[in-house]
Amino acid sequence: MRVAVLIGGVGGAKLASGLMQVVAPEQLTFIVNTGDDFRHLGLKICPDLDTVMYTLAGLADPEQGWGIAEDSTAALKSLEQNYGVEPWFRLGDKDLATHLLRAQLLRRGHSLTAVTDCLVQRLGITARLLPMCDDEIPTIIKTEQHGELGFQEYFVKHRWQPIVKSIEHKGCERAAMSPAVSAALETADVILIAPSNPWLSVAPILAVPGLRTALKVADAPVVAITPIIAGAAVKGPTAKIMAELGLDVSEAALARFYGDIIDGFVNDIRNQPLCADNLRTVQLNTLMMDTKAKDDLARNTLEWIAGWAL
Repeated sequence: MRVAVLIGGVGGAKLASGLMQVVAPEQLTFIVNTGDDFRHLGLKICPDLDTVMYTLAGLADPEQGWGIAEDSTAALKSLEQNYGVEPWFRLGDKDLATHLLRAQLLRRGHSLTAVTDCLVQRLGITARLLPMCDDEIPTIIKTEQHGELGFQEYFVKHRWQPIVKSIEHKGCERAAMSPAVSAALETADVILIAPSNPWLSVAPILAVPGLRTALKVADAPVVAITPIIAGAAVKGPTAKIMAELGLDVSEAALARFYGDIIDGFVNDIRNQPLCADNLRTVQLNTLMMDTKAKDDLARNTLEWIAGWAL
């Protein structure tokens, strides 16, 4: 079974970990949000790509869900102590190796897709990781307190506390879906939308020209998994952003957000049943607090889809 997954953030990485246990890794393609990407200290940082990559390689910090386990920050401390540079964005010393190699390969003219393939292969990962596109589409958060903020300024520097007025995907009209992403969607047997933040992790992917249409015309069933449980997000600002944008913090609002691009919706067992025309729904445990819960969600989701679509 070939499975393509639209993914970003720690919640998405948890699902990726579960899928790796129930699907042959070579049959998995993760299409990863790059709206979070930015340039820092002269390096191109790809937080969501790296979070998924480190998770699949068994390198991720288990407490944080991002970064590399048991990493140090000697370089950042030196920048602060010797040069007065504020270390507001944490880059571990082991993590820096990824960014340095990525920067070198990009300078040589390789696409982000090709560079990601290289990094993944060197880490021994047999699943495919694809950036959502090779063009830069930075997510810009328009806030009440600070005006426009780059994503990492909003999310890390200000700890996602500013009130969100709107979200923009800058330059998306000039971007293009890569051949690799197009092929992954065309050949998939199942397409999943991970329980990632819909507005910060999934919406940038959907902003890539042609991608929404590709989902609508795909032969494969497209199924979203809720990141909202009992009216709250497990982690991060999903519920906060929904409220600030004037939306109900509910599974129904999520289903409306995805609209006609999805055929099915995985709701949590703690939520109210979701009734929507022309949308298949199921209630499963989507709270991935341990390895078994991750594996179970992946397995149960695919088994449910197989029961009506395959």
